Amino acid sequence: MSVILVTGGSGLVGSAIKHVIETEPEGSRFGKKPGETWIFARSSDGDLKDAAATKALFDKYKPTHVIHLAALVGGLFGNMKYKLSFLRENLLINENVLNASHEGKAQKVISCLSTCVFPDKVTYPLDETKIHSGPPHESNFGYAYAKRLVDVQNHAYNDQYGSNFTSAIPTNIFGPHDNFDLEVSHVIPALIHKCYMAKKNGTPFVVAGTGKPLRQFIYSRDLAKLFIWQLREYNEIDPVILSVGEDEEISIKEVADSIVKAVGFEGEYTFDTSKADGQFRKPASNKKLLSLIGEFKFTPFDQAMDETVAWFLQNYDTARTGKK
Repeated sequence: MSVILVTGGSGLVGSAIKHVIETEPEGSRFGKKPGETWIFARSSDGDLKDAAATKALFDKYKPTHVIHLAALVGGLFGNMKYKLSFLRENLLINENVLNASHEGKAQKVISCLSTCVFPDKVTYPLDETKIHSGPPHESNFGYAYAKRLVDVQNHAYNDQYGSNFTSAIPTNIFGPHDNFDLEVSHVIPALIHKCYMAKKNGTPFVVAGTGKPLRQFIYSRDLAKLFIWQLREYNEIDPVILSVGEDEEISIKEVADSIVKAVGFEGEYTFDTSKADGQFRKPASNKKLLSLIGEFKFTPFDQAMDETVAWFLQNYDTARTGKK
């Protein structure tokens, strides 16, 4: 019998894992296996910043496996303003989850990192060997160091106790159950919400920047399958980048075009080139992933966008939009 505890279980990736487990054929590569119990914990189930609350959660469910997604996350400006908060709260969450996993004798833990753990000055493409080769970008060093330290903890637990603790590094994630709050959301959910509002109010849809920067986007339900694969089939302590390939980089203009089509927006659509573009590209290599997983089919970007927009429109009243 296996009990898989997913922290951050109601967020973007946790919801996607729940969807895959509930919809893939039972016993298939990504479906629920006989004898498995999946627990999707949310913040209301226990404050992971608190060691006693974390221990109580683990004592309640006694997980044999953990997918650790819970984190304090935010956009660029939040990271810049509250560096200590992002450092301290994520250090507490990660310490408590890994310690509770160790004390509860969990067989395996996968923690979710971020590409922001990589150094600011680095040669591209990013790969798993470059995480500790220089300091992260100044703008989010609190969050980045807290996440980077998970890799250090994983190796320390393995060295001292033989623990099978590892981590995943996804690129830019989007999909149903994302955070569409215009103040704090990432580029795709922000543009979906802006385009919806422009259509609703009969106003122009304006995208900040030139639209030329390139990014690798991974659909949350594809990422969910990769987490399930990693849980069952990946047994290294070193992290693995979970992403589409470098050849699938998409420009922000292509993203906006796809959103306009999915939303059915027919009004004025422009780019505000007075706004900064940010980094032009920061490609990450998925060669390690592909060398291990074998055949894996990523959802075509436009199909994933159509499904994400459809979910947003159907769930606008309850989605995280910041409009409550």
